[in-house]
Amino acid sequence: MASNRPTTEGQVTRAGQPVIPDSVASIGNTQQPSTPDHPTQKGGGGVKRPGDRVFEFLSTASATLITVLITAIGAFLIWRAIPSLSRNTEGFLGFFTYTGPWSTSNTEAMQFGIPNLFAVTVLISVVALLIAMPIALGIAVFLSNYAPKRTVKPLGYLVDMLAAVPSIVYGLWGWQVLGPALTTFYEWIHSWGGGFFLFATYSNSPSFATGRNILTGGIVLAVMILPVIAATAREVFVQTPRGQVEAALALGATRWEVVRMTVLPFGLSGYISGSMLGLGRALGETMALYMVVSPSSAFRFSLFDGGTTFATAIANAAPEFNDDIRAGAYIAAGLVLFLLTFVVNSIARAIVAKK
Repeated sequence: MASNRPTTEGQVTRAGQPVIPDSVASIGNTQQPSTPDHPTQKGGGGVKRPGDRVFEFLSTASATLITVLITAIGAFLIWRAIPSLSRNTEGFLGFFTYTGPWSTSNTEAMQFGIPNLFAVTVLISVVALLIAMPIALGIAVFLSNYAPKRTVKPLGYLVDMLAAVPSIVYGLWGWQVLGPALTTFYEWIHSWGGGFFLFATYSNSPSFATGRNILTGGIVLAVMILPVIAATAREVFVQTPRGQVEAALALGATRWEVVRMTVLPFGLSGYISGSMLGLGRALGETMALYMVVSPSSAFRFSLFDGGTTFATAIANAAPEFNDDIRAGAYIAAGLVLFLLTFVVNSIARAIVAKK
């Protein structure tokens, strides 16, 4: 029968372990004062070593520098745009509503506006996304789940190499090869869809023989942004937890069911992020569209029509930049493009955060 008597100093417990009196045990728990050899940090955060301080300073300086640069660019664009906007005969509001041809020869009474530039830029970018996103998704899924291991790296490098091709090369290819090659295809679409506004043609529309229209520009842009979307999505898909994949296979799921139930939900945010990166490049593309799409000051919602984007309008007007006021009109258009990229990235971040 166990004894209820308290143990005293020098006695042992039934397990054979000595009893340590409170007076002795408290000696080991006494907090040592802080000394130069053993510095402590308030709140238990540890010691900041010199390397930590240097890294923290460099990280903070880099983030601050980027913020300052973006702010400086925005301030410069506003500073150069205001004098021209004040000389616009349509006023500040007319800059967002005027759809006629730009007239900047008389710097005291200029006429310019961005609705047509905005519409063409968005339409070409949307066409590019609609073409590139499904193909990029298929490439990413294939390389991360279906391709034999020995072919993943070569095929991945081949896709990534598309991003290294200069935009002017894409422009030459679209102008000299792709546009003429699509002549028969465009004529076939127009034969049954010409009554629909997206496939309508007008007296001054580009010839199908050259193919220098918005649809060709969208196809060229799709090829240009394809590697960005595919590479980003692939890198996210391969990070899918292996346990989830093996669990789905153990339950009898097919390879496609594994992709649909585990890979795609896990990598959806990365796929959207990659698409928005590609959209950012499409919005600001200049040389390829300058060569592929026939310039036009009008916008009539037709894929078989010509058009002018923000970037190509600025490139076309380069000879006018010797006059600050005339250049300011195009700088104002650049400011809108600058803000548009911020809006696109903000929407992308909101979508990713929600997912």
